[in-house]
Amino acid sequence: MKSLLRHVALSLVVIALAGCGNRNSPIATQSPPPALASVVVHAQAAHDEQVWDGVVEAVNQATITAQTNARVLELPHDVNDVVAKGDVLVRFTDVEQKSARSAAQAQVASAAATYKEAAASYQRIQAVYAKGFVSAAQLDQQRALRDAAQAALASARAQFNQVGQALDYTVLRAPYAGIITRRYVQVGEAVQAGPPSPQPLIAMQALDNLRVNVQVPQSAVDAIRHFHAADVLLGSSGARRIAVSSVSVFPYADPNTHTFNVRLQLPAGDTGLYPGMTVKVAFATGEAKRLLLPASALVQRGELLGVYVVDEHGAALRQLRIGHRYADQVEVLAGLDDGERVATDPAAAARWLIENRPTGNKHGVAP
Repeated sequence: MKSLLRHVALSLVVIALAGCGNRNSPIATQSPPPALASVVVHAQAAHDEQVWDGVVEAVNQATITAQTNARVLELPHDVNDVVAKGDVLVRFTDVEQKSARSAAQAQVASAAATYKEAAASYQRIQAVYAKGFVSAAQLDQQRALRDAAQAALASARAQFNQVGQALDYTVLRAPYAGIITRRYVQVGEAVQAGPPSPQPLIAMQALDNLRVNVQVPQSAVDAIRHFHAADVLLGSSGARRIAVSSVSVFPYADPNTHTFNVRLQLPAGDTGLYPGMTVKVAFATGEAKRLLLPASALVQRGELLGVYVVDEHGAALRQLRIGHRYADQVEVLAGLDDGERVATDPAAAARWLIENRPTGNKHGVAP
């Protein structure tokens, strides 16, 4: 009987000790799922792309030439100066033009007086002819004199307008707002309007209306015409993109290179691009389903690139193999399945892992 009581007491002690050990064990408690900002990743329709180099150019660019013979009096702006529409670019001497205008104005006054006299004489002859005192030939002669005087007046006025236009050419103004890219003349230099061709004076470009020219092989032209979509890639990784406003494919190829010129209109506003720059242009050439996730969810740990995957057990860092970038999204080639949830704030996910790291993991790998 005593041995039976001793055996029961020993069993109770073992059970009590085992119960105390389980309460103190950190493995016995399960951490709740993290309350982290996340997104479920699904396969989405995305374009296949081909990338070629392009050159940025201004839509509005012009070389202003001389339209009158004169000497340069003033050049208010130099190369790289930004000018507004209507600003004076070149001012010429205008002595000859003003003298010609004065002479033309005198010719108009003389022709007007002659026409006035001829018109009055015709009216007098017409009144006398009605009473039968002059012949029809005299009336016709006076009418011809009146018409000739009228034609001479019209010619004098046209000459005056032409001379006035030549005077206006002594002050050249900017046709639009832009920047001066080249200056061909200096103050004091004499210029000629031609022949054989007008003398160039100022070259300028507008920076608010830009486009990109790209030479593409003929094998890609049909796909470009079909999808009619392209993005200009900025930065070394192409993470920033500018969607073009329009895509125009020239209807003929270069006979030497057998390439087609494609012209892309950039949207209005500050794009950070300037004429003469080279850029990468991604053209849509196909379409397929791809697993895409926000590029901001990626984590870089040395050579490791991954994301924090969130499930009912918590969060874990998983390595990925990524492919093409699409604006603010990136294609996942391996490491993630359709329908999995990833943390959109990697820093918050890392903090959660540190706060919920088991106490026994003294030498665990950093999240």
